[in-house]
Amino acid sequence: MSESTDTNGQRPDAAADRPQGREVAIELRGINKSFGPVRANKNIDLKVEKGTVHGIVGENGAGKSTLMSILYGFYTADSGEIFVNGQKVTITDSKHALELGIGMVHQHFMLVEPFTILENIILGAEDSAILETSIARARAELKRLAEDYSLTVDPDAVVGDVSVGQQQRVEILKALYRGADILILDEPTGVLTPAEADHLFRILEQLREQGKTIILITHKLREIMAITDNVSVMRQGEIVSTVRTADTSPDKLAEAMVGRHVLLRVEKDKANPGDIRLEVNNLTVKDDLGVPRVKDVSLTVRAGEIVGIAGVAGNGQSELLEAISGMREPVLGEIKISGNPVTFHGDDGAARLRRAGLAHVPEDRQRLGLVTAFEEWENSILGYQDDDRYGKGLQLDIKAAREEAVRRIEKFDIRPTNPRLKTANFSGGNQQKIVLAREMDRDLEVLIVGQPTRGVDIGAIEFIHNQIIAMRDEGKAILLVSVELDEIRSLSDRILVMFDGHIIAEVAEGEADERTLGLYMAGVNEPAAAE
Repeated sequence: MSESTDTNGQRPDAAADRPQGREVAIELRGINKSFGPVRANKNIDLKVEKGTVHGIVGENGAGKSTLMSILYGFYTADSGEIFVNGQKVTITDSKHALELGIGMVHQHFMLVEPFTILENIILGAEDSAILETSIARARAELKRLAEDYSLTVDPDAVVGDVSVGQQQRVEILKALYRGADILILDEPTGVLTPAEADHLFRILEQLREQGKTIILITHKLREIMAITDNVSVMRQGEIVSTVRTADTSPDKLAEAMVGRHVLLRVEKDKANPGDIRLEVNNLTVKDDLGVPRVKDVSLTVRAGEIVGIAGVAGNGQSELLEAISGMREPVLGEIKISGNPVTFHGDDGAARLRRAGLAHVPEDRQRLGLVTAFEEWENSILGYQDDDRYGKGLQLDIKAAREEAVRRIEKFDIRPTNPRLKTANFSGGNQQKIVLAREMDRDLEVLIVGQPTRGVDIGAIEFIHNQIIAMRDEGKAILLVSVELDEIRSLSDRILVMFDGHIIAEVAEGEADERTLGLYMAGVNEPAAAE
């Protein structure tokens, strides 16, 4: 966050100084929504005041996304009423929501990357059969919007060539171009550098000052404290609390979300590193198109330490993890596990690495970590089905595998507790726990973890962090990649920063302030010179 925040992350001039008793932009009364036997929203009442930023927080499965999908026209409520600017409405689809002045900026951007920024903004909102006429009008309107809201973009730049922060501005401009006075932002800072996040908040403040109403969905409580005027907490499909942000704290919000006290800070003793367990020398890795993504990278991880890799998504971290885990063959370089070089020839590199004592929690649990059509117990042994504990030869001991799954379900607090349930029916956070349990609950030398708490609620984050620290204290070597800067800073004993495929900095634990790391992540090699 910016340097003007206090210890709770809240600016001194935040919501406390703003007038109360505003007109209501959005009112929801008695909203209910079920999917089969699951009640996603239960009798929800909510008021969002005009010209404010209203935060909505809650655990995975609390009903936040469902509620916003109803407001934006993706779903229709089973019962209840919606009022927009005091008028009762029935929102039939997202086009209708836009006509009512409601826009949404999705967590995963809805942009056509080969198109220019201007083409993306007018896509689906052309006002003339003659495209040249639409583009000319849109160019003038885009210039006005960019000036009014400090959303500077190059209208002729190709979206695929601009930064993630620029792409987010395009999404906001798309909504404003379509006349949105009410903006819903879903986890807007998940892929931004700290500097980009600060710039986004300055944009939101300006939008608020111009009278726009913003609904912010985020799991980052510090962001809630820094930018919102009011905040609603959802738990198990219900709104359990709505308060002025100035009257609460991150600890109180976390407790309301989970229903118990949650430790927001990672508590750990000083590391006692031992021998080198993972060694990477001069590694170069190309992506599927033959483009170098990892460029001459060298690093070591010792027993009993956590080495974190910080960086904006897309700077080579994914390809680095894939190479170390045996999923992608490097072009050049060497990888050693406990001093033994690893060979990559053949299609069983990942299996050889597992046998050498390496475990891997991939960044994308659904695409790389699970087969969601399989039952929980099947995913619990995926990749390790040849272990002696599950039988000899070609015969799989299903009973032993299911018993092992039950033990892990209890140890890692996986819910529901049914190992015969299809993995697709578990929430994202519990799917993550299935992968973590499979990889962490074994005798290993090296653990590499990509995005350990992506899409995971605050209670599960606490649990996962404690498990990672416990493994470090048992003498395991852990390489951690996360786009969550707070997570990297809290867990890591050393931090490496990747930019454009290179490791451009190593920062000791006590020196890893947010500003320094943020500058390195943006490619600035000399933070002290960037005043």
